[in-house]
Amino acid sequence: MTGELRSLTAARGLAAWLVVLYHIRSGADWAPLWLLEAASKGYLAVDFFFLLSGFVIYLSAHRTMLREGQAAILPFLGRRFARIYPLYGFMLALTVLFVLALQLTGGSTEGYPWRELPLHIAMMQNWGLTELLAWNHPAWSISAESAAYLLFPLLVLRTPIARANRTSLLGAMILTLGLLGLILTGNGESTLGGYIPQFGLIRCLTEFACGAMLCAFWLRGPDGEVHAFAISMAGVAMFWGLWLAGLSGEIWAFPAGAACLILALAHASAFRRNPLHWHGFQALGEISYATYLSHFMLYIWFKIAFVQDPGSVPPMLMLAFLALTLAASFLLHHGIEKPGRLWVQGLTKRAQPRLASRPS
Repeated sequence: MTGELRSLTAARGLAAWLVVLYHIRSGADWAPLWLLEAASKGYLAVDFFFLLSGFVIYLSAHRTMLREGQAAILPFLGRRFARIYPLYGFMLALTVLFVLALQLTGGSTEGYPWRELPLHIAMMQNWGLTELLAWNHPAWSISAESAAYLLFPLLVLRTPIARANRTSLLGAMILTLGLLGLILTGNGESTLGGYIPQFGLIRCLTEFACGAMLCAFWLRGPDGEVHAFAISMAGVAMFWGLWLAGLSGEIWAFPAGAACLILALAHASAFRRNPLHWHGFQALGEISYATYLSHFMLYIWFKIAFVQDPGSVPPMLMLAFLALTLAASFLLHHGIEKPGRLWVQGLTKRAQPRLASRPS
């Protein structure tokens, strides 16, 4: 099975909303402690995204790249740029207009350093070149993903993962996530969400690579969807159970459990009666990029317009913000993201023949 994996599409949408809850939790002082504690771990959805991105991109692109070799690299990068930049650029432009308005009205522009704006335009702000998150904060992961896209052709064309057996792939995934764990713990970190400007890129590259190997592992099986699903879910229960019981650290257990969950969901996509295949969950998955990229700045603007105490946003106002985010996600997905993708794809397709005809 190599078509659309609908369970993964739904999971992408649900994960995006975990990130939303993570960023708005500071305004929900009325919420029960257990809910706030759960929301405080919403940053882990980004690690899930990195793994999932490697899985899905390997699934969609590796065959063409293996068949066409280096000739497939520019078209691949063009498709990825078309996929992520139109909405990324639109949200950055809105943020720039917001900061200009702050300057004109005497408001504080702390957190929006003009000297770093070129890095954000180039999607390079999280390549170890800055010390703090700035501008549209969630975009740091898009910056890290852009680096992963540049390295993806090397992963496919210069490593043996496309022909390795399952045992070798499993060992390579363990080593990759182990390397991430050693780097973070060796630098005194106890969570995956520590100092993002320094460690965000390595989180992305290692987890993206692990996701690609996970897809190669999945493509070599399974012996049976139900049996493989059960084994994968047992892995989720084991790794996350150890983590939640305090017997293993988040750095070690969460990525391993998330990889098992992605594998389980990939197998579950073959199930006929799967609640994740409900059209509502699928719609959330389709607009998840817009949700992820827009919610942070929307929350800032929402609080300026409607909230008196940012540390205590009334429940009804919080629900209104969530509804606004959902509506904005649909509008941005259909009004900016999809048309922008088609427009940029047209530009890159017209440019590729000219680039190919240039003498080397």
